[in-house]
Amino acid sequence: MRIVDPHVHIWKNDPAYPWAPETTTPPAEDRTPEMLLEAMAAGGVEKTVLVQVIYYRWDNSYVADAVARYPDKFMAVGRVNPLDPAAPDHLSRWVEEKGMHGVRLSPSTDASGDWFKGPLMPPIFARAQALKVPFLLLTGASRLADLVPLLEKYPDLDVVIDHMADCRPIDQEGRRLLLALARYPRVHVKISHTWSLSGEGYPWKDTHGLVEEVYQHFGAQRIMWGTDWPMCLAKAPYAQPLSVVRDEMKFIAPQDLEWVLGKTALKLWPFEKKVKR
Repeated sequence: MRIVDPHVHIWKNDPAYPWAPETTTPPAEDRTPEMLLEAMAAGGVEKTVLVQVIYYRWDNSYVADAVARYPDKFMAVGRVNPLDPAAPDHLSRWVEEKGMHGVRLSPSTDASGDWFKGPLMPPIFARAQALKVPFLLLTGASRLADLVPLLEKYPDLDVVIDHMADCRPIDQEGRRLLLALARYPRVHVKISHTWSLSGEGYPWKDTHGLVEEVYQHFGAQRIMWGTDWPMCLAKAPYAQPLSVVRDEMKFIAPQDLEWVLGKTALKLWPFEKKVKR
């Protein structure tokens, strides 16, 4: 089956790609496309989606250049400044001129993330819908209620909830908020970060009940695995976020694994249909 990792990050200490001013402590070690390609080859991963790392904030140049260098291996999701009224136009430029295929926003769950309920969100959602690129949301489960009005207003937009909204296995209210989104047919969930959410060692069995519920509610065609490389390396080698889904989550039907491990991602990031630039 085709295995596609829809969630990784790359970066490099290089003055050609300066860190954002907000990045006061940049990572000491590089995580380059070539390092990622080596891990992918060892793990049997065919393609991956580069998600713009926060260290660069709104300058998506490094991932855009990686996609241009390895178009058969990578697609990418960029970031735009959610407090900038020009963000929709910036999104258009990154998509139409630089080959991005998606946008990611990360509202915190405290008051500092209340911009997600503000007037600048509908234009970004509307532009992503018009551009036909997915919208990725990195946030906690308590923020998901603020997503609902936007889902209702933009029903033709594919939305991806990253890392199951960081819902801990014991968080029943968070689980309820996450599962409630299954009624929106274009909402997808990454069943990633079990290595982070778990209080146990591999195979992180205390998270399997949550993953099974997400699978039952959303169906295989709306969920996908993901490594979050290199962030996962603090707790899990690159191979384990794949093997835990493929080999340990026996509740996923064999015929559904090809969706969870690749086909769902390929539906949202259609490598074969990429426009040659």
